[in-house]
Amino acid sequence: MLRTSSPARTLGSSDYDAALALCRQDAMGNVFVGARLVEGGPAFASSLLGLGGAELTAMCWVSANVVPISCNDAALDVFAAKLRRYRRRCSSIFGEAEQVLGLWERLEPMWGTARSIRPEQPMMAVTTSPRAVGRPMDPRVRLAREDELDLVMPASAHMFTAEIGYPPYVGSDQDYRRMVRGLIRAGHTYVISEGGRIIFKADVGSLAFGVAQIQGVWVAPQARGHGIAEPAMNAVVQHVQDHLAPDVTLYVNSYNEPALRTYQATGFEEIETFATVIL
Repeated sequence: MLRTSSPARTLGSSDYDAALALCRQDAMGNVFVGARLVEGGPAFASSLLGLGGAELTAMCWVSANVVPISCNDAALDVFAAKLRRYRRRCSSIFGEAEQVLGLWERLEPMWGTARSIRPEQPMMAVTTSPRAVGRPMDPRVRLAREDELDLVMPASAHMFTAEIGYPPYVGSDQDYRRMVRGLIRAGHTYVISEGGRIIFKADVGSLAFGVAQIQGVWVAPQARGHGIAEPAMNAVVQHVQDHLAPDVTLYVNSYNEPALRTYQATGFEEIETFATVIL
């Protein structure tokens, strides 16, 4: 681990392999950044600040989100000094809890009060097959079709607003539609539809290193309390394992007890603790 105050540098294409190697040291915990790199290719290394030479010792993803990777206190000091001018670009900081909260402790005096801090978010993983252990799976779960974009959009926006505390767009929805459409086109959005409405939705938000991270899990308000979530999640996990990646992860707020019970019932076990600072 880094023990010096070496200056952080913006990485480039030549650092791509080293950046992937550092992400792979904790493939489940670092799948968000790993997926951005895998999808975007070497050019996306420029979204990272890094420490170290040919072998990177710490990194920080800096885009709409800030994500520290493999940072000790010295690395956090260096990245915080570099990030002091980035406030307007960032909507959140998330990742491994100790690193996120340590970085925020350094940035808060410069960036001001956060909208919300979620200091304890169990990061959970399931590697067993629901089929192999006989977990019930809802046969209605399927991949969303692109012609269902206008049905998926309200479900996605409702989930985002309930989770984050503000809507995913103000005014034009074009950027958000593009993001939702991209997930559908990639075969990364799962739904249950009933009566021309979406009543369940889940997305694969990140995919890299044999790891798929689930996000955006949502059950329509009128369908809650009817036992939909558990068999639906089992079906999602099985499809992901069959077609995308053997290891499936997600993270959830510690206070969301219904979600925790559902994920535990579908075989997810906590392997790390994440934190999120919403700006």
